[in-house]
Amino acid sequence: MDKQWYVVSTYSGHEESVKEKLEMKTESMGLQDHIFRVIIPETTEIEVKDGVKKEKKKKMFPSYVLVEMIMSDEAWYIVRNTPGVTGFIGSSGKGAKPTPLLPQEIDHILVSMGMSRMDIESELAVGDKVAVVDGPFKGMEGTINSIDLENNKVNVLIDLFGQETSVEVEPFQVQKK
Repeated sequence: MDKQWYVVSTYSGHEESVKEKLEMKTESMGLQDHIFRVIIPETTEIEVKDGVKKEKKKKMFPSYVLVEMIMSDEAWYIVRNTPGVTGFIGSSGKGAKPTPLLPQEIDHILVSMGMSRMDIESELAVGDKVAVVDGPFKGMEGTINSIDLENNKVNVLIDLFGQETSVEVEPFQVQKK
């Protein structure tokens, strides 16, 4: 099974505590191979008050947390029974498993936060074969030439008109082969 992103509903104002409790439960129960990342979607806004600029974090979706996980019975039970969680979005209830977010939905949210669906450091390496799944080079295959962690970019060598060409893409635009 693949890891996918799910939307978890929380009590208003409990997003941080749900995130902390879920991360602690994941570690204490050894479920790191089922529950990967817990994110509170936020944007940074610059507010000017009395001539002073302040950066302010604003929740994109108040009362919701995003969880990257493999939907197993055990992981589903742990998330659902975390204090502060009211349920999953995309579930009909009555014990039904929720539907995950579509890749383009989660990509839009993560990119706006300066993140990627893929954990570049652990999932990609120089020399890996990848397929470009989005952007102008969609459908092409290549080899990772370099990874720029600071700018969240991947440099891929692709065959373009019979010549090896280096293209820079976002991590969400490639898929490991």
